[in-house]
Amino acid sequence: MGMFSGNPKDEPLHYGEVFSIWTNLATNYGMIAGYQTFYNHAGDKDLKNIIAEIIQGAKEEVRHLQEILKTNGIALPPAPPERPNARPEDIPPGAKFNDPEISAALSLDAASGLVSCSQAMGMCIREDIALMYGQFHTARALLGGKLLRLNKNKGWLVPPPLHVNHPGK
Repeated sequence: MGMFSGNPKDEPLHYGEVFSIWTNLATNYGMIAGYQTFYNHAGDKDLKNIIAEIIQGAKEEVRHLQEILKTNGIALPPAPPERPNARPEDIPPGAKFNDPEISAALSLDAASGLVSCSQAMGMCIREDIALMYGQFHTARALLGGKLLRLNKNKGWLVPPPLHVNHPGK
């Protein structure tokens, strides 16, 4: 039996897997802090609910990623402190993110997260890591759908130019 023919969790991580996991963890740490700040700035109840859901999902990912790195003897990246709660009314208007800006940033992050998860899945040789990133990918796709629906319902979606005139008709 070869090194890669047993339980995937007993197989070594290759450097690409380590880099993906470590970078994903560092990114999630920063995004959690940023999203906590967005939560403080948001005024729309539906947007706040989605932000809270995103933060919870990112914290779940963090637990999985930390466990893998610790199990494999890899030092964790530094994490920023949790952000304190603040009331949107206490943030000066010129310093405050508005709801459409927050939603657009969340949508961008969800889209780039899909690409990152796909790239990580594609480089994996350990099935458990590839499946984990498949789960992360699915969660981001569902989140992207929720954000798209929210942006449409709230009138926050700024579409590119629409092609409505068809030549020859």
